[in-house]
Amino acid sequence: MTAAVSAADHLKTVVITRILNAPRALVWKMFSDPFHLARWWGPKGFSNRVEQLDFRTGGSWVHVMIGPDGKEYPTDNVILEVFEPERIVYRNAPADPKIFGDNPPPAFTKTLTFEELEGGRRTRLTLVASFDTATHREAVVRRGFADGTNESFDKLEDLLARF
Repeated sequence: MTAAVSAADHLKTVVITRILNAPRALVWKMFSDPFHLARWWGPKGFSNRVEQLDFRTGGSWVHVMIGPDGKEYPTDNVILEVFEPERIVYRNAPADPKIFGDNPPPAFTKTLTFEELEGGRRTRLTLVASFDTATHREAVVRRGFADGTNESFDKLEDLLARF
């Protein structure tokens, strides 16, 4: 069965793909293990503190990104689906404007897929960010979502190279 995708759906998504020089099981571990996740999550210059990771369908992920200036940005996520080692779906709670300023990120759903390549030597990581409205998508794009996500994936690549 083929699902039709409307033009409006494209206005409400951002897709980021990265080919990683690591096996899928290792890439999966970087997402599913709070120790590793804290080592690479967040844009360049940011550190990350994972306060809770109940990594299962219906679980939660609570973390605090810490900016270069020391400011903390808490984020609360509900894990909607874990299908090891192929897919993770999660949704963040709306951000607090008192913390995030006049352009707080709205709630949106992220779907991560992990595809084996080259006999398992490499992994295609695809992130599809799905927004409730095109306006929400544009607000997150203005915040630098794609750049920040790619900087996170750069940090992930650096960490994977050490294994």
